[in-house]
Amino acid sequence: MNSMKTVLADLHYFPSLEFFTAILDFDHLLFLPSARYQRQSFFNRCQIRLANKVETLSVPIVGGRPKISQSAIQIDYEQNWEKVHLRGIQSAYGKAPFYEFYFPYFESIYKKKYEFLWDLNWEIMTICLKLLGLPVKMGMLNEEHYASEIYDIRHRISPSKSFLTQDFYQSKPYFQLFGADFDPNLSVMDLLFCEGLASTSILINSAKKD
Repeated sequence: MNSMKTVLADLHYFPSLEFFTAILDFDHLLFLPSARYQRQSFFNRCQIRLANKVETLSVPIVGGRPKISQSAIQIDYEQNWEKVHLRGIQSAYGKAPFYEFYFPYFESIYKKKYEFLWDLNWEIMTICLKLLGLPVKMGMLNEEHYASEIYDIRHRISPSKSFLTQDFYQSKPYFQLFGADFDPNLSVMDLLFCEGLASTSILINSAKKD
């Protein structure tokens, strides 16, 4: 592996545009399953655009505030969150130009009933990279110690940090449903449903240049 082209990132639930602009120039994308679970992170949430607002979709977890590794976080199926998320996606993007093409990919993920959130997010990341046509290869690190040449962006993309303060994403408006005001940096679902095959070129144009 050429570590000079390797990035270490957090594993997100339906990642934002900022995430994908951050990894565009890398050949290898690594995740650390032993990393401690952090509350108020994108590990279990994403944002989509509804008719009147930006909505956050959150995956409930077992245990509330567990101080354990991300790979050990279990999904709470006592709550009917899958149907809530699917209804939210359908309501938000049912009339989007590329809804019929992409929705079956995402719907199939919810039917698999993953026990662990890590496995759900891994499947989501795999599918999103495929749909975007990004050639980056995914992998996992077994421990915190890694080559210094690996570019570490963990904790830099989070709900509490504006993309404006980071080095990855700049808002480049594209077609969205519901009104004239553009909402930047939503989940990649928003971009795929609205722009389809043009999504990758839009991501490239939205990446901050050095």
